[in-house]
Amino acid sequence: MNRVLVAGAGPVGLVAAACLAEAGIPVLVVEAERDLPDGLRASTFHPPTLDMLDRFGASAPLIEQGLICRHWQYRDRHAGPVATFDMALLAGETDHPYRLQCEQWRLTRLLRDRLLANPDVSFLYDARAVSAAQDADGVRLVVEREDGSQETLEGAYLIGADGARSAIRKSLDVDFGGQTIPELYLTLSTTFPFHEAIPGLSNIAYISDPEEWFVLLRTASLWRLLLPTDPSEPEEVMLSEDRIQERMQRVLPHAGRFEVRHRTAYRVHERVAERYAVGRILLAGDAAHVNNPLGGMGMNGGIHDAFNLADKLVEVLRGADPALLGRYERQRRKVALDVVQQQALRNRATLNQRDPAVRQAALDDLRRTAEDPVRHKEYLMRTSMIRSLRELDAVA
Repeated sequence: MNRVLVAGAGPVGLVAAACLAEAGIPVLVVEAERDLPDGLRASTFHPPTLDMLDRFGASAPLIEQGLICRHWQYRDRHAGPVATFDMALLAGETDHPYRLQCEQWRLTRLLRDRLLANPDVSFLYDARAVSAAQDADGVRLVVEREDGSQETLEGAYLIGADGARSAIRKSLDVDFGGQTIPELYLTLSTTFPFHEAIPGLSNIAYISDPEEWFVLLRTASLWRLLLPTDPSEPEEVMLSEDRIQERMQRVLPHAGRFEVRHRTAYRVHERVAERYAVGRILLAGDAAHVNNPLGGMGMNGGIHDAFNLADKLVEVLRGADPALLGRYERQRRKVALDVVQQQALRNRATLNQRDPAVRQAALDDLRRTAEDPVRHKEYLMRTSMIRSLRELDAVA
């Protein structure tokens, strides 16, 4: 049996399934929920991710539904813009010299609908991955249904894209070392037009302040506000309407109440799995690495994992040395450690730096970077993840 099992029908799992199906590899996608999740999770697509998704014709419909953002900026909460970055400088390096703000559920539904037309692809919903095992001939995935019953699925390989709490990673007893960010992140979605109320605001803005930093991201229909939150505050208070209105009024005093469409609070981790490839079982996306969302690298990095892994797995299934999957691990783990985590940590340090001199030096450096065309472009090459992808060939 050369069927590949994919645990998790998020962006990572479905991109991997699409790559495999494109090559004629039978795929079974297993999803814990009754349908694809539609929560407001990641919403930033970086240029190279859009370049990759062009392979399936997926970028164009996402662009139609999303918001093209040519500029993004760092701001001081009180002084205003510090450094505005123009992604048009990436023209010639990518077919998409901008960030696209579009909810990730739009991608998963698009891919799912296309995969349903492929007879080599099947879906199993309401099937939570519980454990995985393997031998020289294949893999076995145990799933649990809503009624508590279990069944065992078999395949040639298993891709664990089952999220940060991955049961597949735990079955492999792979260490998931790292740290947990002290504060919670509170994310709110509102119809309020921040772009009309704040002079010079770009559609993506990281607002630095020693007392309370925050992030504003615009989508086609909503603004998303991310606020760091004291984890000792009871959740029923933190997510209450009065408390949310109070905090939003501090961000921008407004005559009237903000319409809040969505609210959630979550802990943020910086962790990377010790192994991504163990025999016939492979990890990708949040199952392999998690990081704070500042910079929008989590979903994008996971999608890059999926393309890298699936293309190598196709070669293996066609007769290449399975050791090729070890290169997937070395390449993508290096990116997670050296690029994604480090950039996310730098972003957070810039936003919440409390030492006045250190904070001012960091903001001045960002300003000088934006003013210098060479540094400006190189900064965009790194933060858009183009540079890290181009450096992968050097990883044996």
